Parts: sequence; structure tokens; C-alpha cells
Amino acid sequence: MQQTETQTSGGPPAGTRLREYETIYLVRPDLAEDLVDKIVERMRGIVQREGGKVIRVENWGKKKTAYEVKKHLRAIYLRFLYLGTTRMVAEFESNLRMTDDVLKYQSVKVADDVEAATRAVEADVKLPGDPEMPERIGREPEGFGAADFGGRRDDLGDETELPPEAE
Repeated sequence: MQQTETQTSGGPPAGTRLREYETIYLVRPDLAEDLVDKIVERMRGIVQREGGKVIRVENWGKKKTAYEVKKHLRAIYLRFLYLGTTRMVAEFESNLRMTDDVLKYQSVKVADDVEAATRAVEADVKLPGDPEMPERIGREPEGFGAADFGGRRDDLGDETELPPEAE
């Protein structure tokens, strides 16, 4: 029985045509930079293990979200551009879902039928993100019948005189 040669690089074989995908995901804003890099390397390993090719990884830094995501108003934005199959994207998203530090993710197919050998790998990018802004301060709850909204009449005291018609 003859064995076929296995690939050790983890990338796609020559002449393979794959789809190009983009996944943007948000991680917790209080995460240390080395832990963010650890998540990126884990995702890069998944793409290579499943026979895909990572084109570019962009770290957009810490930015304000449009709305509160899992009780966070800010998040670290990461963008992965890679070649792969639909099965590989499902595995990629499954790992994102299981990682507690990932708040949200979205995958989009960018192109169909891309030649893996001709698509060049681009350098990773790390952007600074937005300047730190203080978190929104929550308002204190007010009870019903607050003094500055429709207060009670008997709070006026005895000094006030009633008009002659009211007596």
C-alpha cells in the first residue's frame, strides 16, 4: 500500500482554489495585548490546520461600539482576511464562540474561486485605536413623586395664603 505525501506547512496545496473570507470580531477591552495576540495566533493556527491561508490580520485597536455589547461600551476590533472552505469558516466561528473573551463576530465571503498560490500574504497591521474616553456615568434612579417633579401641595407650609376665592 502506497502512502500519499502529507503536507507539513499547513497551507493549501498548489493549484487549490478557495473562497476568500473576512471575519471581524470584537474582544474584551480590558484584555492584555499578549492575550489578544494569543487569540490571534490560535485563530491563525485553525486556518492553517484546516488547509486555508491567512492573507492579513489587522488589529484596529480599542474603539467605542455603536451599542453596548455584553455590558461593554468599548472593544478591541480585529479583522482576519483568509482563504478557506465553508467547513473551515464553521470551525473558525465555533472557536470564536467558545472563547469567553470574544464579544461578537461576523464572517463575510469576499470572493469566490480564488487561486491560493497567486494570492499574496500581506503584512499584519496594528492600529492605535481611539483615545481613551471615560465610561458613561449611569444616572441615579429617581423614585416616584420626586420633589422636583410634581411635588406635593402640603409641602408649601403655612406662610402661603390661599386666594380669596378658594376660602
